[in-house]
Amino acid sequence: MNESYVKTRDRLETYFDKTAAKTWEVLTSDLPVSGIRARVRSGRDQMRDVLLSSLPSNLTGTRVLDAGCGTGQISFELAKRGAQVLGVDISTNLINVANDRMIPSLSQKIEFKTGDMLSDEHGKFDYVVAMDSLIHYGPEDITVALEQLAKNTSNSILFTVAPRTVLLSSLLAIGKLLPRSDRSPQIEPVNHRTLNIYIKKKAIFKETEAQVLKRIKASFYVSEALVIKL
Repeated sequence: MNESYVKTRDRLETYFDKTAAKTWEVLTSDLPVSGIRARVRSGRDQMRDVLLSSLPSNLTGTRVLDAGCGTGQISFELAKRGAQVLGVDISTNLINVANDRMIPSLSQKIEFKTGDMLSDEHGKFDYVVAMDSLIHYGPEDITVALEQLAKNTSNSILFTVAPRTVLLSSLLAIGKLLPRSDRSPQIEPVNHRTLNIYIKKKAIFKETEAQVLKRIKASFYVSEALVIKL
């Protein structure tokens, strides 16, 4: 695994386990939030709907990896469609929240696990969903991650990137002026065309590329959904 990927992964673990565990627990709940966090929540809700709408409504008989599952919001929706779901996140705190929120009727369909979402030990999957878990990586590291996921996936990988736009660059610059408690780890804007240049260099992606599904803009939340069909 790339050294830069490992360093970024470790920074994310520290952030979500020590700096912002409570913030993300509240953000992914129904509790009231205000200002920037309310707009970020709205954007994340919209993006989650985009990714889910790009998957079959009936996932019975499939196994799905929720890569970087956080508190499990997508995992629960996937299980409701009949999928057998493994939710993996580097943050122990977020996995604990996900387990605390487990819906009893779905408990036989979902397993939440702390660890690296790219590990081979997770087994094989029909689909992978990686919502906002790759937005902190540059195109080279994203490609390495996608290559590893593709080795264990038979159908498609749905994921998000932070698109390289003037708007996002401006928002990121403004974000540096916010109180440190309101800041998330550094986001790496990526142009999907540039990303595809890296992707096409990998033998496993010779016959495919990342296709844009939709871009969501909600104040400081700017994210672009893509899919790789295998």
